[in-house]
Amino acid sequence: MTAPRHSQAAVERLVDQLSLRDRSVLVDLARVRVLTGDHLTRLHFHDLAATSRDRTRRRVLARLAELDLVSRLERTVGGVRAGSSGHVYALGVVGQRVLALLDAAAETGGGLTARARRPWTPGQLFLKHTLAISELYVQLTELCRAGLLTLGRFEAEPAAWWPDGGGGLLKPDASVCVALGEFEDSWFVEVDRATESPETLRRKLVRYVDFARAGQLGPDGVTPRVLVTVPHERRLQDVRAVLARLPPPTDRLFAAIPFNSAVGYLVEVLRE
Repeated sequence: MTAPRHSQAAVERLVDQLSLRDRSVLVDLARVRVLTGDHLTRLHFHDLAATSRDRTRRRVLARLAELDLVSRLERTVGGVRAGSSGHVYALGVVGQRVLALLDAAAETGGGLTARARRPWTPGQLFLKHTLAISELYVQLTELCRAGLLTLGRFEAEPAAWWPDGGGGLLKPDASVCVALGEFEDSWFVEVDRATESPETLRRKLVRYVDFARAGQLGPDGVTPRVLVTVPHERRLQDVRAVLARLPPPTDRLFAAIPFNSAVGYLVEVLRE
């Protein structure tokens, strides 16, 4: 039997009670799958006084969690010192159903499934990788807010996956379109965490080369460039060694950049 708060009528009533910020929180969770308390502060509570941001965020998220709109995962990031900022959130069952009723659901990149599913806590490696993708989205949103670029599109996997023209799929971690004035750049993003062997990485990257050589187009009507972010200098050298062995147009197609410099690089390319 359907629980009262999960009934269709209850979900429809709840939609009308949500604030614009409530809805925006749900849309962003659908877009990137998981966000920390710190991410949510930077996205949706940044305009509050510094003394009240965390308190307000905790109160809002507690209310959304009570309604099963969001779900706090068991795992945290940043250790004890991170406090509530290190809590990790995903869409709750009711949140998934609410988004299916909102016009804004069409802007989440199709990450919602027809059937709402109870969130689960992934393993440490998977969670860190997914949160790194979320961090890129948050940083790009902050740059957009500051007027340094326009974020036309940000889709995280699996919404970012794209037909490769040969019956398969390219599976970037994110697909991004950024603009500055009349200039617009389209990117596939690989967030490398140095957990794969160079050979596994080579097989992944050569698929982008094949895509480009075949003249295939991405979601913005052009062949996107590929941004590979890396966690440290040693991995950067590994990735560059892999790229050096790939055929043209590798030199024009890829950019390997330390993760902490990635969004700055996107702005730099836009300004060239």
